[in-house]
This record gives sequence, C-alpha cells and structure tokens, in this order.
Amino acid sequence: MPSLGRPFRRTSRSTSAEGWAREQERTSTRSPRVTLDASPGLLPLLRERRSTRSFDETHVLADDELRAMLEAARWAPSAGNSQPWAFLVARRGDAAHQRLVPLLSRGNQSWAPRASALVFTLHQVASGPEEDALTYSDYAAYDLGQAVAQLSVQALALGLVVHQFAGFDHEGLAAQAGVPRHWQVTTGVALGRELAADEPGDTGARERDRRPRTRKPLAELAFGATFGEPVDLG
Repeated sequence: MPSLGRPFRRTSRSTSAEGWAREQERTSTRSPRVTLDASPGLLPLLRERRSTRSFDETHVLADDELRAMLEAARWAPSAGNSQPWAFLVARRGDAAHQRLVPLLSRGNQSWAPRASALVFTLHQVASGPEEDALTYSDYAAYDLGQAVAQLSVQALALGLVVHQFAGFDHEGLAAQAGVPRHWQVTTGVALGRELAADEPGDTGARERDRRPRTRKPLAELAFGATFGEPVDLG
C-alpha cells in the first residue's frame, strides 16, 4: 500500500506483554505517584474531572447538550486541518443503544449502559476503502484524542461527567454500524450526569469512583534537552 507517511504499526500481543513487564520492572523504583494536592494551579474543571462509573440512569441528555459536545470535538485542532475523526452516538433507549450495548465487555456492561449516551470514536486510517488506498495521516489517532479531550471539557462545563473506555468488540461494532474499511473504531465515551450521593447505586462503582486520583511526578515525564533529565521549573 502506498503511503503518505510512516504507516501505522501494530504491536504483537507477546511483544506488548513483554514490554509492559519490562516497564513495570523499570518503574518499580520510581518516586510514588502524586495526588491533586500537588497541582493547586489547575483549572477547577480539570481538578474536579474524574472517570465516574456512577451514572444517573434517569438523566436524559438534551439535544443542545449533545450538540455542544460534538461541536467542541469538531473544532479541535488537527494536522493540516484533516479532521480525521468520526463518532457513533447511542443515546440510552434508542435503537443505536440497543444494538451497540451488547458489544460492551462484561466489566463495562455493569455500568456503561446507565450513562445517558455512549459515543464510539473512530479515526481515519486510509484515504479511501480501496485495497491500494494511501495510508492516511500518521497523526489521525492523536488528532482524535484532542477532539475527545475537547468534548470532555465541554461536558464538564455543562455539569456532566465522562468516562472513556476501550473494552468492547471493536470489530463487531464496525460490522454492526457499517464502518468503512478506511476507518478504525477506537474507543468509547460514556456521557451523562453523575448519580447524586444520596441516591442508591452500585456500591462497588462508588467505591472506585472515590479513590484518590494519582499521577506520576512531573520529573518523570517533563524533560529538558535530554530525555530523563527533568526540565527546570524553578
């Protein structure tokens, strides 16, 4: 297949597992992760964001709310303004929801259907469906990530919550929705309103939702001229 740039490469399962094990061993002696207390300057929307599993299954997503979130995604930046993203929207109770929810993994079946909507994301991997189609932008998956990030921030601004996930039958969804071969099903996004604290819900999900959010220290991910040497932030 001719290429417009470096083609996408898939990592084999064995190689991926070995790499994960090496990374776990390499990072076992690193500094402990930090909590939000270490980042007081974050915008309130970002400080309060969390991937909740406790959705209010009585909440109905309004048309203007859904439109605003999709508009936020639409206006994300992309390489050469290529806009290599697409979305499949399934609102709780509609035909798309009934068709696509059975494709969720067992773990995600326990909470995701209660969300007001499930949005499945796709990115373009070739210029067309032809066998000899050119490979699409090397940055399509990155661009899709930016679009979903903007969608997430818009959701938070509307008082909603977001939980992104990957546990579902990607090939089954592509077949069910008639996704063209030059598009790749990528992730799922659950959208809705968080269940109020005084409302009955899944205790296991709530316990997970309340766990402190943690991240690696900046010194382990922000470097100066040499990889591994922390950038000087004063």
